[in-house]
Formats: sequence, C-alpha cells, structure tokens
Amino acid sequence: MKTVNGQEIIQLFESWSPKKLACMENDPIGLAIGTLNKAVSKVLVTLDVNEAVAEEAIAQGCELIIAHHPPIFRRLSNIRTDNPAGRLYEKLIKNDIAVYAAHTNLDVAEGGVNDLLADALQLENRSILEETYAENMLKLAIFIPTANANDLREALAKAGAGRIGDYEACSYTTLGEGRFRALSGANPHVGSIGELHVEEEVKLEVVFPESIKNRVLKAMLNAHPYEEPAYDIIRLDQQTNVMGLGRVGLLPQEMTLHEFTQFVKQQLDVPVVRVVGDLQSKVKKVALVGGDGNKYIYSAKRAGADVFLTGDMYFHTAQDAQAIGLQIVDPGHHVEKVMITGVAKKMAKMCEDKKYSVEFIQSTIHTEPFLFV
Repeated sequence: MKTVNGQEIIQLFESWSPKKLACMENDPIGLAIGTLNKAVSKVLVTLDVNEAVAEEAIAQGCELIIAHHPPIFRRLSNIRTDNPAGRLYEKLIKNDIAVYAAHTNLDVAEGGVNDLLADALQLENRSILEETYAENMLKLAIFIPTANANDLREALAKAGAGRIGDYEACSYTTLGEGRFRALSGANPHVGSIGELHVEEEVKLEVVFPESIKNRVLKAMLNAHPYEEPAYDIIRLDQQTNVMGLGRVGLLPQEMTLHEFTQFVKQQLDVPVVRVVGDLQSKVKKVALVGGDGNKYIYSAKRAGADVFLTGDMYFHTAQDAQAIGLQIVDPGHHVEKVMITGVAKKMAKMCEDKKYSVEFIQSTIHTEPFLFV
C-alpha cells in the first residue's frame, strides 16, 4: 500500500465530488483550515466540525477532517482564541489537523447527500429535482492518413471521446484527399520538402464533454503521425453530465402520509418530524432536498411529488406549500448525517482501489443542536 498526502486524497475525492458542482453563491468549500501538503494516514468524516469533533480527531490520530458543513461559513474579521470559534481553529491548527469542506457540491454529486437520503428511503426510478450543472459537448474533426486512422480512433476512445449514452468508441469517418507542401525545416511524415503532396486521408469526427478537452487533445496529438495535424473543435448545443440538487423518486409501495412519517423516522434515525398535509392521504412519489430546501417547494410541485421531504421548513413557506397542495415532511437539517457513512465507505473503496494506505473513520459525535422533549 502507498503512503499518501492530503493532496492525493482530496484529488481523489474531487474526482467524485468536484468543486464545479457547487450550486450556492460563494459556497465556502475546499480546504478551510491547515495544509494538505503532508502525509495523511487517518481521515475523520463528519457532518459538522465543533470542539468535540476536533477532540475526537485528536484522540483518533487523524491528520485530516472531511466535513459537509464548512467550519468557516462567513468571512472572518478576526480569530480570537477567547471565543468558541477561535478556540476551535486554534485547537485544529496546533494539532496540525486540516479541515476540508464539501458542501453543495456533495449535495449534487452522484452518490452524494441527496442520493444517500434517497437510498435510505428506498426511492426508485429517480430523477433530479432541480438541474444545476451541465457540460457542453464538443466535436473534434481531425484529418489523418487512412493507414493511421484506427490507431487514432483507439487513442481517442481510451481518452474518453466518443461516449454517447450507453455507447462508447463512437466516431464518424469521411474519406478524402489532403494536400500540403512541406517547407524547409519541416520533418514530414509523408511527402518531400518543397513538393506538393497528395495523401489519402480521412476526416475523423468524435464528440466528448468539454471537461475532458485537454485529455482528448493530448491523446490526439500523441497518436497523430503529423508534425502539424489539422483539426477543428466545434462547440455543440448538446449537453451532457446533467446534474442537480434534490431527487425525485417512487416509494417501493404506496402508503399514507402518516405511515410515511413513521418510515422516515425509522430510515433516517430521527425522533420526530414536522408535517404539512392530510395524514390519511396516499403518497407514492417523493421529492427531497437534504438540508434547507425551502426554495424548492415549487420544483417539487412541478415534479408531481405527493410529498416533499426537506429540513428547516419556514412557517410561511409551509403555508405556501399548503396553499399549492404540496405535503411536507421536515425531518430536520441533521439527517444529512447520512453522508458520514456514505463518504467514509466511498472514499475507503476509492483509496483501496488506488492502493492508498489511509483509514477513514466515521465520527461518532452527535452534532444535532436540538433536543426533542
């Protein structure tokens, strides 16, 4: 197994939950405290970072904390060690514990917070509630001697180009003739210096998402026999990798709203929920947003949801939901704790595949501030 540093671990994490997925303005994600330029053998995964969590990290010998809720949410004007926030930062820094936060990017990511909640509720036939991210597709048109076309196709496919839905290595080829004259100083693959050369070539076309553009171009240039290959890159209106906040899905079986509230309490491990709606009405289609999803009640209604599950429901927003006939189940914000087990297991598997020697520890500190009496 390989000893790794914090940068390598976070690079792997961001291959799953990249920062570009963040959908809140000025979301304070990324490295919040400390440095990633150090060896890391133990990582604590937590929903929140408070002094008890910091003490837990120290006791466990962790060099890095991955949290969902950023420990520094608003811009600091000072760091005073005679107040709770300052004491927390001081403790983490003195014990050389870095803190990395993945907030709304982890909400949006496939297998992230919202999918983990949907898993817990056993939702089927899922879709995104609110699209927040998509990539444009690009098309590469490259001209190459016929004899070299297969090698280039393979190189482009290996780089990820030509993936369309459930198909890979997709391309289109047009036969034609290429003409060029090599000037002094050139080192032509075919033809001679100073002579106009005609070569049987093909125009090879492939599409790919914009995020892998550099990788595709590098593969193309490495596989192409010409010193100066001629190619075009065209931006398409077509989009791919559509992702977003919240999930919509179907319960395994229809139940009453009252039965659903009991199911939610059991599956999400909460003692109580707040409800808007008729407890005897039937529910089958569920929309959900982890954390505070107040602004998505109309998205849930448009999605045809029988009930919308989210936390921190405001009084007047609940009245608005009632007015449009949308039932609400509010299990609180803390149900996002599902990310602790989900992230720890996901990262442990990814690091195992990479043969990284690192242990992911699930925080046992209960950070729910409310008591239910």
